[in-house]
Amino acid sequence: MNDLDWAEFSPQTRAVRAGHRRTAEGEQGEPIFPTSSYVFASAAEAAARFSGEQPGNIYSRFTNPTVRNFEERLAAMEGGESCVATSSGMAAILATCLGLLKSGDHIVSSQSIFGTTNVLFNKYLANLGISTTFVVIDDLAAWQAAIQPNTKLFFLETPSNPLTQLADIRALADLAHQHEIIFAVDNCFCTPALQRPLEWGADIVIHSATKYLDGQGRCIGGAVVGDKERVGKEVYGFLRSAGPTMSPFNAWVFLKGLETLHLRMKGHCESALALATWLEQHPAVERVYYPGLKSHPQYELAQRQQSGASGIVSFEVKGGQEAAWQVVDATRLLSITANLGDSKTTITHPATTTHGRLTPEERAAAGIGDNLLRVAVGLEALEDIQADLARGLDALAD
Repeated sequence: MNDLDWAEFSPQTRAVRAGHRRTAEGEQGEPIFPTSSYVFASAAEAAARFSGEQPGNIYSRFTNPTVRNFEERLAAMEGGESCVATSSGMAAILATCLGLLKSGDHIVSSQSIFGTTNVLFNKYLANLGISTTFVVIDDLAAWQAAIQPNTKLFFLETPSNPLTQLADIRALADLAHQHEIIFAVDNCFCTPALQRPLEWGADIVIHSATKYLDGQGRCIGGAVVGDKERVGKEVYGFLRSAGPTMSPFNAWVFLKGLETLHLRMKGHCESALALATWLEQHPAVERVYYPGLKSHPQYELAQRQQSGASGIVSFEVKGGQEAAWQVVDATRLLSITANLGDSKTTITHPATTTHGRLTPEERAAAGIGDNLLRVAVGLEALEDIQADLARGLDALAD
């Protein structure tokens, strides 16, 4: 199987087959290798492995067959040359930045990003002398104006968390490459089942495998996908030395998740669109954010750039935080948790959870109001999800 050219197969097939190296046991399912270290045939072989002269396993902090299986499969799905699996999605962002940047470098980032990513850039990278300028996600002129002589990285989430805002990946890629800037896209919401940023010109794709790649809320993990030099050498080198490593068991869980990714994303998209359409008509709802709706300001871009609008629906209720919390607390089926990408529908209040560490000014700039709710639509029956939300929404409308 490893002799196959995966470029000849669809991403759906790659999600099921790519990366598996059968052992002498001839297993059908991918094995887990729960080992910390490996035995060498001789001192010379050990030296050759450690020096890089001979490929092979060395130590599971940076070489493990199960983790490698996951890396090769995700790289094949995204159309990348290399993948580095990490212990979390945030570890993937950190590994990208510290593997490719140095003190004195500058990042231009969309202001519409996950709250913890904002804290990472504004506090911890800033402490290391790496500065960040935040811009409006879909304002290409703002991205261009923010470029400095020391700008080394563009960072983007599209669709963004939690407002599902989009940026034109091709346009940003062209701008970045005109100035020799690396362009990284967080593809968490869409996954390669719905969007492949490398095909639109991005250099690096980042994932929180915790979300849709797993799909059942079981494990924490992340990944960086890109070329052999920047990802395969530099990001991998950071992981080898710093050790934000994915465990073999988690990699195996993610492998199983990838096998059903395309089917699950289709279900998430169908239910999310139906729920978003229903929410638009509800008298207690002021506004709905979902790229699959024709009312979304970037609907046409979503149709061009993505094959589906994913499963995240955000909406503003009439009233402030009290009204939003009332809707959350009225649910009986939905899980009140900040995670997303689960088969179980989740609901959260971003202003006090995922983006709670931002200042009020930063939240306002990102468009995250006290009346905003985010629903990650799961795989339950749509009518049950809708009825659970209606309990709180109907009370607001009375």
